[in-house]
Amino acid sequence: MNDIPAPIGMLAELTHRCPLSCPYCSNPVELDARQGELSTAEWLRVFDEAKALGVLQVHLSGGEPGLRRDLEEIVARCAEHGIYTNLITSGVQIDEARLARLGDAGLDHVQLSIQDVEIGPADEVAGMKGAHLRKMAFARHVREQGFPLTVNLVVHRGNIARLGRAIDLAAEMGAKRLEVAHVQYYGWAFVNRASLMPEWPQVEEALKVTAEAQARLKGRMVIDSVTPDYYARRPKACMGGWGSRALNVTPAGKVLPCHAAETIPGLEFWTVRDHSLADIWANAPAFNAFRGTDWIEEPCSSCEIKASCRGGCRCQALAIAGRAEAADPACEKSAYHEVLRDMAREDAVQRGHPYRYRTMKTPTRDPEPVG
Repeated sequence: MNDIPAPIGMLAELTHRCPLSCPYCSNPVELDARQGELSTAEWLRVFDEAKALGVLQVHLSGGEPGLRRDLEEIVARCAEHGIYTNLITSGVQIDEARLARLGDAGLDHVQLSIQDVEIGPADEVAGMKGAHLRKMAFARHVREQGFPLTVNLVVHRGNIARLGRAIDLAAEMGAKRLEVAHVQYYGWAFVNRASLMPEWPQVEEALKVTAEAQARLKGRMVIDSVTPDYYARRPKACMGGWGSRALNVTPAGKVLPCHAAETIPGLEFWTVRDHSLADIWANAPAFNAFRGTDWIEEPCSSCEIKASCRGGCRCQALAIAGRAEAADPACEKSAYHEVLRDMAREDAVQRGHPYRYRTMKTPTRDPEPVG
């Protein structure tokens, strides 16, 4: 498939280890152990191959990438190749001195997650006492050292009422960009739906608050926001289109079309230990499974927006409809659209469900498809 365009971006999950245990973590429920992580030499080769493939930007993520002792070396290799580096971090593991070393190595950008605007709820979600204050101190170091800063706020039932204050906090932190990231229910978030799902009036108000802030802070801070799939009318293209713009390398070296792709049974994932990145991008069965639009079934195959939505999310189709090939239930044309809405309504009114925190130990029960 020589006509496949080169990927623009790569998510490099350097480790699944993390000092936080957020119940909406997008990492898979079954996490990669430290002993299986790619070595420094292997990661450096991956970035060499990413450059040759045409990758322009790399998002260094985890878990918490600051737990990798070789992070400076990794950043330096990307800088050597002219690849733009974005460090996605919890901010609790990297001190001022190490941030300076990362800057010397060539780091371009920092993305910091925050859980809430208030200390108590923020630390409760993070599963770590003192996490919020450490994040605020880290943000000051980022600002003082001159890095562009993006703040990521995952919005859910527990903090959605304080969204306006959180937006103002991000502006005070000196963020140039804010991601208002309504929870997408994969991985740990799927397990915790009954603890995280807001009601539609709350989401509707949050969208209004965000729109007002976008107008008020225009020219000072860019605010990106996406309606949560469970309340959407039309789906989003997964990763800009399955296997069309980006790829994801796991800590153990599996290369995925999207971060949740391993939930789909029957897909064959190749690793960087066995194949080059270019070979995987062009020929790996998992990448070609849902690439383009030829695989799309009705009602999507005759839909006027299939070229832009690319069928939506395959992982969500599997989780709700039971088939990865089915129409994304986020789309109002899907036979499972009302099933998705009903699940949202039912989860949103439940109370008293404790968080099932992210842990390296697999939970006793994985989520099962509906229908």
